[in-house]
Amino acid sequence: MKVAVVRESFPGERRVALIPANVPQLVDQGAEVLVEAGAGHEAGYADQEYTAKGARLVHSRRDAFAADVILQVRALGANLQAGRSDLELIKNRHTLVGLCDPLGEPQAAAEIAKTGATLLALELIPRISRAQSMDVLSSMATLAGYKAVLLAAVELPRMFPLMMTAAGTLKAARVLIIGVGVAGLQAIATAKRLGAIVQAYDVRPACREQVESLGAKFVELELETGQAEDAGGYAKAQQEEFYRRQRELLADVVAQNDVIITTAAIPGKRSPLLVTTAAVEAMAPGSVIVDLAAERGGNCEVTQADQRVEHHGVVILGPTNLPSQAAYHGSQMFSGNVTRFLLSLIHERKLQLDIDDEIVRDTLVCRHHEVVHHRVRELLGLDGLPAAEEPSPDEGSSPDEAADADGRDADDVVRGTGEGDAGEDEADNGEEYDLASDEDTERDLPVPKPKADEGDKP
Repeated sequence: MKVAVVRESFPGERRVALIPANVPQLVDQGAEVLVEAGAGHEAGYADQEYTAKGARLVHSRRDAFAADVILQVRALGANLQAGRSDLELIKNRHTLVGLCDPLGEPQAAAEIAKTGATLLALELIPRISRAQSMDVLSSMATLAGYKAVLLAAVELPRMFPLMMTAAGTLKAARVLIIGVGVAGLQAIATAKRLGAIVQAYDVRPACREQVESLGAKFVELELETGQAEDAGGYAKAQQEEFYRRQRELLADVVAQNDVIITTAAIPGKRSPLLVTTAAVEAMAPGSVIVDLAAERGGNCEVTQADQRVEHHGVVILGPTNLPSQAAYHGSQMFSGNVTRFLLSLIHERKLQLDIDDEIVRDTLVCRHHEVVHHRVRELLGLDGLPAAEEPSPDEGSSPDEAADADGRDADDVVRGTGEGDAGEDEADNGEEYDLASDEDTERDLPVPKPKADEGDKP
């Protein structure tokens, strides 16, 4: 079995899918690891570090695609333009592993399906305790929440902490976090460390305990939120009347703060509008909004993706790839997640996909010339068409065997919208999720680790 790490082609993407420290874990399971020359350079990992750990360097992308398993941070779907050039290299023997935005860009999954390749989407890792160490979205959200606060601190024309000086007292900045997912929790912790007065709001009342455990104040609005959370712990999409009332109530809270960080997103759908233009105009000049939901339209009405906008003296930032700005640790965390994911699929020194395994079932998007994820099929309008019957785990499970099979299209479950209770696997593995993927790295996690049935993601 050959596993290849290729250079990222998405503009501005500096992360790499596998770091040198994780190479020996795959080699020990019988894999030959190929690394496209320069793949880790932007993240701070030199080619010689890979070869020192047992990987083999290849000097062309075509040579890298001679492998059976291709690892990418951004596969086609999460890399619509530049990623299309890889289509001619993708064959039916390949298993592609990476972020591919199957719910936001389902047509890209259909294009991959035509090649016959197997596609495993890391966005769809199920929210069960056994899969926490594979959860790429949580890892990357941690970085985004941290970086968002630092961006706001740079833009804000005042200090974050309360300071008593000979020149007078400097009041602490007031920060509001909207959306208490992993990014929101990390933003709270980072803003508190910088000395700000922090408030946080989430539509799910159960988030109060997590917010208060970090020393922030939980904002309550007079809204009916009994149906705001699904069985997996995610915030559910609401009716427009709910959002209209929510915007009205939030406007007053927004106006009282110097920094707003929004993180509310719904997989595959437009981000809910939470901060209106009128609310922005009610903020004090010099205030800052960092909208982490900008990639899907943003939570703020004024947001423009990857742009710095000034409106009535308020600065609005809409970054869409903050984890890449912390590429070294972003790659370390991503690599640890991917390595654990791959190791869970390797049996008897081969990659074998057991459809009875919830992790495989939920992440499998394409197989045997077919989209096999029910949610993606629905988005492609294939929901009423029969999908090819999946082979049993001992038939055609490895990449080589899969090359001889044929198929069509299918699909899977939206993250956490629940084909199965998030707590079902609690007994399988009670270990806590250590975001540090590398054994030789120590990390002090500022955010409390949520239980499988309480956690959340943006």
